[in-house]
Amino acid sequence: MAEAADFQGTSPSPARRWLRRTGAVLAGTPLLTGLLQLPAASPAAAATPAAPRAASDDGSVAVSVDSLTPGAPAEGDTVTVSGTVTNKGKKTVTDASVGLRVGSLLDTRSSIDTVAKNSDDIGSPVGAEIDDKYTEKFSKLTPGVSQPYTISVPADELDLGQDGVYDLSVTLTGETSDQPWEQTLGVRHTFLPWQPDEADIKTKTTFMWPLISTVHMTAETGSDEEQTPVFHDDELAEEISPGGRLDRMVALGKDLDVTWVIDPDLLASVEAMTTRYEIPGENADDKNAVGGHQSVAKRWLTEVQKAVADKEVVALPFGDPDLASLAHHGTSVTGSLRHLKEATDVAAGTIESILHVNASTDFAWPVEGAVDPSIIKVSTSAGADKVITRGDTFEGGRDLTYTPTAPRPIGGGTTAVVADARLSTVFDGDMTRASASTQAVQRFLAQSLTLALQTDRPRSVVIAPQRTPSAAQAQTMAEAIGALQDSTWSQPQDLTAAAKSKPDPDAGTEVPPAAAYPKSLRKQELPRSAFEQIARTQDKLDRFKVILSDPSRVVTPFGRALNRGMAASWRGRPTEAAIYRSGVEAYLDTLSSQVRLIEKSETKLSGRSATIPVTVQNNLVQGVEHLVLRLTSTNPTRLEIDGNAYEEQPIAVSGGHSQSVKFTTNANANGRATVVAQLYTQDGRPYGQPVTFDVKVTEITATVMLVIGGGVLLLVLAGFRMYTQRKRAAARQAEERDQEHAADAANADAGDAKNPEASERRPAQESAPDTREDALEQPSDPAPDTAPESADPSGTGERVDR
Repeated sequence: MAEAADFQGTSPSPARRWLRRTGAVLAGTPLLTGLLQLPAASPAAAATPAAPRAASDDGSVAVSVDSLTPGAPAEGDTVTVSGTVTNKGKKTVTDASVGLRVGSLLDTRSSIDTVAKNSDDIGSPVGAEIDDKYTEKFSKLTPGVSQPYTISVPADELDLGQDGVYDLSVTLTGETSDQPWEQTLGVRHTFLPWQPDEADIKTKTTFMWPLISTVHMTAETGSDEEQTPVFHDDELAEEISPGGRLDRMVALGKDLDVTWVIDPDLLASVEAMTTRYEIPGENADDKNAVGGHQSVAKRWLTEVQKAVADKEVVALPFGDPDLASLAHHGTSVTGSLRHLKEATDVAAGTIESILHVNASTDFAWPVEGAVDPSIIKVSTSAGADKVITRGDTFEGGRDLTYTPTAPRPIGGGTTAVVADARLSTVFDGDMTRASASTQAVQRFLAQSLTLALQTDRPRSVVIAPQRTPSAAQAQTMAEAIGALQDSTWSQPQDLTAAAKSKPDPDAGTEVPPAAAYPKSLRKQELPRSAFEQIARTQDKLDRFKVILSDPSRVVTPFGRALNRGMAASWRGRPTEAAIYRSGVEAYLDTLSSQVRLIEKSETKLSGRSATIPVTVQNNLVQGVEHLVLRLTSTNPTRLEIDGNAYEEQPIAVSGGHSQSVKFTTNANANGRATVVAQLYTQDGRPYGQPVTFDVKVTEITATVMLVIGGGVLLLVLAGFRMYTQRKRAAARQAEERDQEHAADAANADAGDAKNPEASERRPAQESAPDTREDALEQPSDPAPDTAPESADPSGTGERVDR
């Protein structure tokens, strides 16, 4: 963007210019008079000037400005400047003096940048020194030694004219042994904003205050009912502990008029720390250590709740996903935008449940506000209609002599909220040194005032600093915001109000092309392989969750872990990012493998039909269901499963148990048949690894079956023959008995005629039971295999069996 917004259209007042010129003439008169009166001076004397000049040993003394209060003085204030002077040279400096000089009015924003870039250049214009009584003197400055100074000057003595930003310089003058004349040996330029009266139209300023951290939680949780979370480190505890980075962000931000921009993952992670949590040990064999920062976590969350009360809160998508990486490498991977949508959907609810405030999800914030059409499209795909960009990557507008207001309509109902680049980046860098912090504060105030004086148009300015400021950067930001809130030219405004303010019709609204995206940022993006791995893990999760009796125990932690795998905080850390994503996938594989088929050895079948048991083991805490176990014969002509090539049976196994499923098999031939057992989900997708084993069929062959069948037939025929033979024998015996009975009857009749008494006794004998052995036999009984034993005594020497 052209530096068209630098012109303030003002210059120093005529009275002030006359005073400066008069002072310069008066200061030069003694020197000219002396030169005219000296007829022939020595070379050394001729080289000695009457006024300080830059040393040939350029910048031999380092000057720092560690404090400048007030940062934006008003009439009646006393400006106090303090810092140190350090002799960096090899010569001792004598007759040293530290003084203040007010330079020219810096009427453009680029001129402020130039002075900041050359803040220690002793060759830069420094202006006239203030009254000698506002100096601090040192008899000598030893090499390598620092000396503190403090100078206090009433604002009225600074000879400040019209409103604007002045170059305020702290200079050190002195002499050295090889250059024994007064000379400027060190300088430090800073900025002094001056607008003592309230502005008629104040600039509305929005400062985004980010609460964002890196990824700390893993996908792993304990097997207990509470699902104890597992962190891959304990660095978050350091950040929220007293004096830590996030602790300072909350403590400083609570007293400022800022818009809080929060990653819900940070709050969820700290809330997980309020109870028991675990951290992996240093060695792989170590047991997990229990985190002991519960009280610290509870205190920090309480402080955040107090800080954001009655303040605007903007919720980023869960995990703060890298929108540019997603746009450039993730959209071609199926399911990537689904994760962004899920991260957005849970954002507001997470913040509300923890902080008890309503958070806006209308804003998307790409890294450093750099956008192109694809980033805009992805940013708004999850529901956001406002994209925070930055002025150094977004065109400001043609032929504008001022910085336009922040909101820019870019079509499709989307608004680009263009943050001011200079104000947003002024706090980058190391702010641990007091001099760097003070310079950043003064530069921030100078840019803000110069921007305000550009035009009398009402404008909204948005400041989007770095995502994760250090504690020192946060302290510097807080000082700058505090001074700005007390200024006469600015007033605070919420981010939502800034986005809704009236756009400038002359401001640029064209989204930069893809080719304009900064190469330095593109190099840090997540690669396509990262999104492919996330998609692969999601596919495994989808197959795993359908078999669980309580899917939420797995879906929630893994879903949030996949969001974290896309975090913008992985930029510049590709190795750590890859390790994290691989850890999530590996842990899911471990859980999935807890539901498996038990390996089987060779099974033998010794009959035509038999049952084969297959065992499913569930080592998870919760039960599994909605599974189908399929047993398939690879050679159904030899071995059938329930009359088919395969059979399926539904299965459900309680947590920590195993269950066997029996399949009926039919053998058609002997030999080996390979059988495959495989688990399937109800939608027909394979689950886990199959188990393959052989079944050895030892069933009798067909020829042998015929022989056996013939033998059985012979046995049947033999039995029938034996039956008929016995029946015939019984008939003959009955006939013989009838003949015997007839003969006996005849003999009896003959005897009766001879012996009447015998005839009278016969009826009684016939009615008596027949106790003879022949009376026990039936016609169908088989003939005895051996003759009846004799009841007579055994002969001498005969063996008797008992």
